Order: sequence, then structure tokens, then C-alpha cells
Amino acid sequence: MVERDVKEMNFEESLTALEGLVGELEAGGLDLDKVLEVYARAVELRDRCREILEESERKVQKLIEGNGVKDL
Repeated sequence: MVERDVKEMNFEESLTALEGLVGELEAGGLDLDKVLEVYARAVELRDRCREILEESERKVQKLIEGNGVKDL
């Protein structure tokens, strides 16, 4: 399976993929190389979720400060 570029994923896609990887890690049974691969991908997805949330927070802050909805 070809993995999508994390930067192209929206929040929901990133979070769903991250939850799936966490499930794989929690289930165990992976060899060390696979664990490292899954963990690295999970970190990328976590960072993408954080990035999207921070951008959303900035947008909400602009709205609160009265800049209007045009920035959405």
C-alpha cells in the first residue's frame, strides 16, 4: 500500500491514520524495524494534527479579535 503524503491529509484523515498506527503498536507482534517505521509515521501524523489545530486556533483567534469570517 502506498502511503499518502502527510501534508496532503486533513485533520480527520491524519487523526484516523494516527489512531490506526497506535492500535498496531499497542497490539504488539511487530519486529523492531516495523515498530520504528510505524512510530516514525505516527510522529509525522501527530505533527500534522498539531499543525492543523494550531492554524485553526489562529483563525478562531482572528475571529474573536473581530477580523471577520473572510479569513476562513
